[in-house]
Amino acid sequence: MKKMDYQNVKGTQDYLPEAEILRRKIRRTLEDLFIQYGCKPLETPILNYAELLASKYGGGAEILEEMYTLSDRGERNLALRYDLTIPFAKVVAMNPTIRMPFKRYEIGKVFRDGPIKAGRFREFTQCDVDIVGVESQIAEAELMQMAFDAFKKLDMDITIQYNNRKLLTGILEASETPSEKINKVVLILDKLEKVGLEAVLSELEEQGLPSSTVTFIKQFLTNGNNACYRYFDQYLEKSEQLKQGLAELKELEEYLKFLGIDGECVFNPFLARGLEIYTGTIYEIFLMDKRIKSSIGSGGRYDNAIGGLIGSNESFSTVGISFGLDVIYTAMSQLNERAESDLDFYIIPINTQKECLLLAKYLRDKGYKVELELGSKKLGKALEKANKEKVKQVIIIGEEEVKKNVMKIKDMITGEERTEVIPF
Repeated sequence: MKKMDYQNVKGTQDYLPEAEILRRKIRRTLEDLFIQYGCKPLETPILNYAELLASKYGGGAEILEEMYTLSDRGERNLALRYDLTIPFAKVVAMNPTIRMPFKRYEIGKVFRDGPIKAGRFREFTQCDVDIVGVESQIAEAELMQMAFDAFKKLDMDITIQYNNRKLLTGILEASETPSEKINKVVLILDKLEKVGLEAVLSELEEQGLPSSTVTFIKQFLTNGNNACYRYFDQYLEKSEQLKQGLAELKELEEYLKFLGIDGECVFNPFLARGLEIYTGTIYEIFLMDKRIKSSIGSGGRYDNAIGGLIGSNESFSTVGISFGLDVIYTAMSQLNERAESDLDFYIIPINTQKECLLLAKYLRDKGYKVELELGSKKLGKALEKANKEKVKQVIIIGEEEVKKNVMKIKDMITGEERTEVIPF
């Protein structure tokens, strides 16, 4: 019989307990925070109709190339969700009685057949919060504050870069970029930090843009004042979009200043966020120490998705933020970060299995989290395991202790030992 060569599908991986404990800690930290912010939980299917995910209100052409598609026995065209945003927009579109504003969170797996790099796989977990029904930039400000709260709890320093798609679209309108090319140009500008100015300008020329437009964009990219809002005043009459985008940015900045987080938030006039879904404010979260170069969270406003899905011109003010569990885990594990054990007690029997089994039941009935050593480990090996797994307290019961009806409790942090009466 031929031996199977077992391996994971490329871009997926198993998380053994040591890794999964840390991942669960991150997940719980984020979920507790979402609940603290008044978000309601939501669960959506992993499997969707391909038509829904391929909607023009979805992720756009770039994402569709990475979408996993399949068909069922009824030959229906299906796909695995590539994010949690469109399934959420579908829920709001299908449930018109949802009370607004509606603030939801969802933590779940998504799938993209894309390139693999540190913290980026093909099966990964997103932790999303979205708010529907708030036109004001107060919604963006709350989500950005949430990001700082989340990473403070995870003991990580972050900075948030932000921009507005209306501003970016508006400056391209002012440069007389043909309207059908604006989305493509936005995607090219999004690569500026990765590929550099010359490569961006070369790509713009390949698009067949007028030379005056390329010159205008080059001046915009290289002007030392382009991170000041005043720079855009000279183009206000050329684009209504630019005017709206600038007003929204100024409103957002007022909130950020009031919260005292404006120093950690940086206006980046070239930030584009590749997805075509975005209509207003956009932001990306980066680690200050740069141990992961790519963003570890991102989001923005997408007011047209829900109305678009129900075939209506109605605008549903919607803004969201997404934290990448896998990339946060990768960043934390690079520091050899290990979560402490959740156990209250680890019981080590020395030829006293029955008594220890009964003690474990007694303590669990009292609500404690207890692991009983079932593998007949010698005391030294069992203590070694307790140390490695960061267990706080160990109970040792040998035949002598049973005779005296006592148990030894060892504090693994201080090394102190105490003796207590077996409580039954």
